[in-house]
Amino acid sequence: MEFIGELLDKRYKIIKKLGEGNFGETYLARDHKRPSKPACVVKRLKPKHTHPRVLELFEQEAIILEKLGEHPQIPRLLAHFALDNDLYIVQDYVEGHTLRAEILPRRQMAEVDVIKLLHDILEVLVFVHQNNVIHRDLKPENIMRRKHDHKIVLIDFGSVRELGSISVDIYRMIRTSVVVGTPGYIPNEQAKGKPRLCSDIYALGMMAIEALTGISPHQLQEDPDTGKPIWRDCVKVSYALADVIETMICDRYTLRYPSATETLQALITTQIIPFSAILSPPINSNPPRESPLNLEPELETVLLPLEQFEFEIANISETRWLGSQPTYEVNRDSGTAQGFIEDLNHEITLAMVSLPGGQFLMGSPDDEPERFHSESPQHLVKISPFFLSKFPITQAQWQAVATLPPINRHLDPTPASVKGTNLPVEQVSWEDAVEFCARLADKTGRNYRLPSEAEWEYACRAKTTTPFYFGDKLIPSLANYNNSSPYNPESGNYSQTTIVGSFPANAFGLYDMHGNVWEWCGDHWHKNYQGAPVDGSVWLSNNHELKSRVIRGGSWKSSSRLCRSAYRSWNPQDGRGNLLGFRVAISLSDF
Repeated sequence: MEFIGELLDKRYKIIKKLGEGNFGETYLARDHKRPSKPACVVKRLKPKHTHPRVLELFEQEAIILEKLGEHPQIPRLLAHFALDNDLYIVQDYVEGHTLRAEILPRRQMAEVDVIKLLHDILEVLVFVHQNNVIHRDLKPENIMRRKHDHKIVLIDFGSVRELGSISVDIYRMIRTSVVVGTPGYIPNEQAKGKPRLCSDIYALGMMAIEALTGISPHQLQEDPDTGKPIWRDCVKVSYALADVIETMICDRYTLRYPSATETLQALITTQIIPFSAILSPPINSNPPRESPLNLEPELETVLLPLEQFEFEIANISETRWLGSQPTYEVNRDSGTAQGFIEDLNHEITLAMVSLPGGQFLMGSPDDEPERFHSESPQHLVKISPFFLSKFPITQAQWQAVATLPPINRHLDPTPASVKGTNLPVEQVSWEDAVEFCARLADKTGRNYRLPSEAEWEYACRAKTTTPFYFGDKLIPSLANYNNSSPYNPESGNYSQTTIVGSFPANAFGLYDMHGNVWEWCGDHWHKNYQGAPVDGSVWLSNNHELKSRVIRGGSWKSSSRLCRSAYRSWNPQDGRGNLLGFRVAISLSDF
């Protein structure tokens, strides 16, 4: 029937046809009940099936689409209904162009642009996969670049499948003869009707190859022995990026990255995504593009009194056994970082380390030994550049600031139970630490504060993904902690705090991030990361009665399990103890 001009459901005026796929048609429409709102998209699915089960499955698919639409780069579900044996989905209209306008035949995209594109798509796909949803039809036509902000938007979730559900794949029941997906982008397991999260990774890998080579996936030649597409001879590409893509398109799904999370992590940890690329403006939204991506970040120039310093780094490279006792091969190297020195008085100073911005996966992976549910879900967080004190605040530094004029509360100048000028201060509450920051800010004119929990973990990990920044184990020669742990450490126990800086630093030049004293963060305690911010900001609760704050890093009395980079705990914000200390931070923007 003629559909243009129809008033669908007495509400949606059909303006024009946008496209047609395997399962239906897409139209631009206006919502007459919301005339001031932008146009919307109406998708008509045509099962021509009156079985009640179809409507049930359709309802459940709509629930998934509504959940995915919570992401700002996935169109929101506005409505869904059945009419005259057809099923309808109404979503936000995205003005822009699909990536087919950028990924063109015989046009080779610059490697740096492909890296940026992979990064931007994976950021959205992480959210999709964290909701246990497979897109199943990733291709340039189903990824848009939004006109007003040039951001990537994933569209056409008409083929989605939720893992663990038997009731959302309506098309298997409606059109069992149709293979969901597009030839060239479909891995074997999906073609056999058994898609997995990594099936999307295969499709994205083939898109990357198409962008790099200018050759459509189905036109690539295959190795006769392995069946793998031959593409590396078609374009000059770095080994790092090529290796990541090769893993993405492995024929055996068990050899691919399991999901978008691990794929994005691979891009980050192989250092093929420079931080400047993350901050850079999006690529030109007017295709076709001729100029390469500008990688210079648009940041205001800040003059800083930074000095370079050197430090020792250590990592556990090998475990050997002498009889029943393990011994550990520790590699030691030198590193450099930048920072500045804050003068607290004529004798006492505070060393602050400059940390580059970046992004990381916060929390622990499901297979990390002895992890806790509170470390889930693992999620991608962007961190802006900031400064963090090189050591936990010492007793000398505490006393120098505690004698300054009060801002909001009195401070005991000598609260520590184990006395020592260069021992970390302890027996300070979160409220005491906040007062310390306020007095220090008043003295220096710099906005000192406690780090957010995300900043703390980013700083602790220093671009590592292992349980500790030293590796998979923790041993007494590398940190001050209680050695009773299945992580098989050597014997040793210091039984009290140790002088700050007694052990090797991490790759950022920060000391004592594992053990010695617990460190306060600015955040309220939340039982897991559901709903956590992804911009590195302090996570505060709307419950004004909540008085518990996050502590991180473990202490001299903690087992190595509690000293892991991902471990998180809490304490009442007015609580004090001989395990509780802190370090201070400054945002680059507040410097």
